[in-house]
Amino acid sequence: MKRVAFMFPGQGSQTVGMTKDLYNTYSEVNALYENANEILKKDITAIMFEGPEEQLTSTVNAQPALLLSSIAIYELLKNEVKPVMTVGHSLGEYSALVASGALTLEEALPLVATRGELMEKAFPKGQGTMAAVLGLSSEKIESALSETNEIIDIANLNCPGQTVVSGTREGIEAAVTILKEAGAKRVIPLNVSGPFHSRLMEPASEKFSAYLDSVTIQNATIPVYANVTAEEVTGKDTIKELLIKQLYSPVRFEESIRRMMEEDIDAFVEVGNGKVLSGLVKKINRNVQTFSVNDQKSIETFVSWYKEEN
Repeated sequence: MKRVAFMFPGQGSQTVGMTKDLYNTYSEVNALYENANEILKKDITAIMFEGPEEQLTSTVNAQPALLLSSIAIYELLKNEVKPVMTVGHSLGEYSALVASGALTLEEALPLVATRGELMEKAFPKGQGTMAAVLGLSSEKIESALSETNEIIDIANLNCPGQTVVSGTREGIEAAVTILKEAGAKRVIPLNVSGPFHSRLMEPASEKFSAYLDSVTIQNATIPVYANVTAEEVTGKDTIKELLIKQLYSPVRFEESIRRMMEEDIDAFVEVGNGKVLSGLVKKINRNVQTFSVNDQKSIETFVSWYKEEN
């Protein structure tokens, strides 16, 4: 049997209309979305399918929408394909935990909605942001950032030559010049509503921890590679601890993928909207097989490959 790892995308991957074809084709997806509307006490389906984009991009909507879309696709795959491990990028870690049996979708949806709300409130809107730094090592980035007095942290370690920094808007604007002088090829401001995965998110962690106390987390039946440690985790207590730390800690995606590659994985499968994570994996190792699964055709293509004899 082929060994596949499922990857789940995070915030920024959302687009208006995502998974609408699956909703119109599969009754189980339709039922899943109607149930989600009731759980969230809002028509998240309409926001996903009709927008407007600004409303979907809002953290409090984007997070449950992306979780829902990924799990809808996973539900269509789970009877055909058995992943041996999972990983998520930032918010995507919650999708990975649902797929791995640590969380139910019914508890995960309000959990990520609360997470999004707390993240938006943790730092004044518009005063924090993030930027992608291309062509500079994390060590050189840290050295360059030490020249500024503003709060700026490394937020995402995505792949060789692509790191995301997060902090105050003034700090990120000042860092653009500093990082380019240090040798960065490009510094690209990101369209996000806050300084995620930085120290500025720590105020959200205490309230989030309290909310997590009301959520039932089970031991994962499939290993999840945690963003904070880049190591596999299955224990419910460790999962809870790492979810709290994840709010203000860097996403160690490249390191997670490299460790997963050591486990003889035949393919990395991006389960959710977009192709961002598949692209990152190719930049880590271009010889690795990847699939982006987000519509009926791509589901059929991947399942057909999975069932082929080795």
